[in-house]
Amino acid sequence: MMKRLALLFGVFLLLVLVGFGVWVFSRPDRGVTGEVSTRFRWMGPNDKIVIDGFDDPKVQGVACHISRAQTGGVKGAIGVAEDVSDAAIACRQVGPIRFLGELKDGEEVFDERRSLLFKELHVVRFFDRERNVLVYVSYSDRVIEGSPKNSISTVPVMPWPGQGSVGAP
Repeated sequence: MMKRLALLFGVFLLLVLVGFGVWVFSRPDRGVTGEVSTRFRWMGPNDKIVIDGFDDPKVQGVACHISRAQTGGVKGAIGVAEDVSDAAIACRQVGPIRFLGELKDGEEVFDERRSLLFKELHVVRFFDRERNVLVYVSYSDRVIEGSPKNSISTVPVMPWPGQGSVGAP
């Protein structure tokens, strides 16, 4: 009986360590801009709102910031908690806009795991050619059931002071 219990505990510990390793190595280091605690947890880290900044890889001169909830506690500490789908995004022109390749509607510019296996947060870009505006949408999906929660930000493609005209790629 003790051998079985020790074996089960060893398997559980191995699964926890593997889960933690997957969580750690699957989260790209984007450099957290800031975070605020939203709920105190007796064990493990607090629940919080995390803010990251990132640049659009194909549009030079555009920067985005995304905020989302991050579950703490023991499950959050070992990487097995599933974070809620709430996220907000804001994108702005921060310099002269230059297109570094062909833009495809719905192209992913940011992604992050929100649970150990089944949930991801995405940011995709669209280009509204008629209005000359870049549109960024953040949303979460799951393998079986996605969420309609989303957030949107737009960036008008305009000349930067001292720069000539800017147009579609």
